[in-house]
Amino acid sequence: MTVREGLVKGIKILKDAKIEAPAVDAGVMLCHVMDCDRTWLYAHSDEKLDDYSIEKYSINLSKRCTGMPVQYITGKQEFMGLEFHVNQDVLIPRSDTEILVEEVIEIGKKKAHTVKILELGTGSGCIAVSTAYYLKNSFIIAADISGKALEIARMNALKHSVSGRIEYMRSNLFDKIDMSGFDIIVSNPPYARRREIPELQREVRDYEPELALDGGEDGLDFYRSIIGKAPEYLKKKGILAFEVGMLQSKEVVRLMKGSFHDIVVKKDLAGIERVVIGTIKENRP
Repeated sequence: MTVREGLVKGIKILKDAKIEAPAVDAGVMLCHVMDCDRTWLYAHSDEKLDDYSIEKYSINLSKRCTGMPVQYITGKQEFMGLEFHVNQDVLIPRSDTEILVEEVIEIGKKKAHTVKILELGTGSGCIAVSTAYYLKNSFIIAADISGKALEIARMNALKHSVSGRIEYMRSNLFDKIDMSGFDIIVSNPPYARRREIPELQREVRDYEPELALDGGEDGLDFYRSIIGKAPEYLKKKGILAFEVGMLQSKEVVRLMKGSFHDIVVKKDLAGIERVVIGTIKENRP
């Protein structure tokens, strides 16, 4: 079987299984088993695949047909121009979240001192690692309740040479955080409404960790908890920055108004309100 034949076969198998982007996924998985990039793949379309590559490719196609996301099959996902290791212990980083990271980096760049950041619910570490990578004057505490997620996050920090500026802590939100005076608290918390989880895409519902999805009955449980405690951990003029789900921005803004001002909402590339940022009030109630 040649590379071209492998691609054609893979596309047909995925299309028959009603996978959304069969050509893209087949190409990614073939590149993965051959350890090459797409440029090489298309430039060598007549090259023969060895038996091991054919077998591995077939196994991966079968996994994808069940709904397993390509990122879990390859163990990789790009985010902020960096490659991250992922598995089923962590949520797959999404391009929507890059808006949140870009905002945090821009805020941090305006500060002359070391920017002290707390991330709650770090998962794969994509937010903390990307921020540390691009914001050289940052020091980050990255917390997660999942020990397995923290293992992945540490791997990603090591991969991108930022381990020295990120401290990982196993903590349920603020429970084990014994520091304060943070310039920024950032979080992309679970925000799916519990009753809607069974209706999510099967790639999400059946494979991504429910712990990273379930935001309670209205999807806002974690926002309430973080907003309620954040003032104790932020320094004067400190910033709280969230990613929010579709149609949640107004409620999150309402929850923040008691202790935060100058609240801004940022849209993602699809025009959906995706990020909410506020500055702590000096004379809050």
